[in-house]
Amino acid sequence: METTLVILAAGMASRYGGMKQVEGFGPNGETIMDYSIYDAIKAGFTKVVFIIREEFAEGFKANFEPKLAGKIATAYVYQKLTSYIGNTQVPADRVKPWGTAHALLCCKEVLDGPFAVINADDYYGFESFQLAANFLQNKCSNSQYALIGYSIGNTLSENGSVSRGVCEIDADGNLVGITERTNVFVEEGKIIYDADGEKGELTNAHKVSMNFFCFGQGFIQLAEEQFAIFLEKHSQELKSEFYIPKLADFFMKTGLGKIEVVATNTKWFGVTYKEDAEGVRKSIHDLVSNGTYPASLWS
Repeated sequence: METTLVILAAGMASRYGGMKQVEGFGPNGETIMDYSIYDAIKAGFTKVVFIIREEFAEGFKANFEPKLAGKIATAYVYQKLTSYIGNTQVPADRVKPWGTAHALLCCKEVLDGPFAVINADDYYGFESFQLAANFLQNKCSNSQYALIGYSIGNTLSENGSVSRGVCEIDADGNLVGITERTNVFVEEGKIIYDADGEKGELTNAHKVSMNFFCFGQGFIQLAEEQFAIFLEKHSQELKSEFYIPKLADFFMKTGLGKIEVVATNTKWFGVTYKEDAEGVRKSIHDLVSNGTYPASLWS
């Protein structure tokens, strides 16, 4: 069975500035995406779908095709404001894409089975891809999806506070809901959230979503149905977005199925702040030094 990884790489990277998805962090200019794809191949994924902006396609393909040829099948999808909107008129001033769930909908023509989806600029670690591949191959159905859950302490930045979606999990290990906690930081060795007049403490027992989901093909059909409803309500807003977590929440809350939280002990890292880039380089250097990755990833 084909095991597909979808990579969300069409983001505008507004906070970081520039195309952080294609910045080199490895010893030979490898991107974070390179390490994700390397781990995915090792875990048994057979196809990778890149969701990108069409204006970057030529350079993007020139970067990845020579490295991946013969190692994994590739497909490219362009997220456009005019994709899957029917007769809806896009406001003339709208620049922002329609969001991550719309990005997945744009993959409708290239997906024909279960798939995992990740962010381009996040490092997830091999164990997470192994867990995802196992779930997709053995448990995934149109009524049973999964979220790879990270211990919150493995996802924080040394350069400022972060926002994290904290998972509420039932006794069977299924997701009940996600509470968005903003302004999460470490203070005197404790993980604190302090925003909107609410302050509390979190522990490593708390699992958070880093947007690593495993879905069945039916999720694309659900996205198409709900995107039409989203457009009826929000199409004339300049910044409204149709998000994967909100669609996943709809899937659960309406009784369409369950989302299992598959826990990983992997340390996540990414570039939330520009200052994080040096830490990412060091983390990758350490992973190369300890033998997790070869110094030259694709040769």
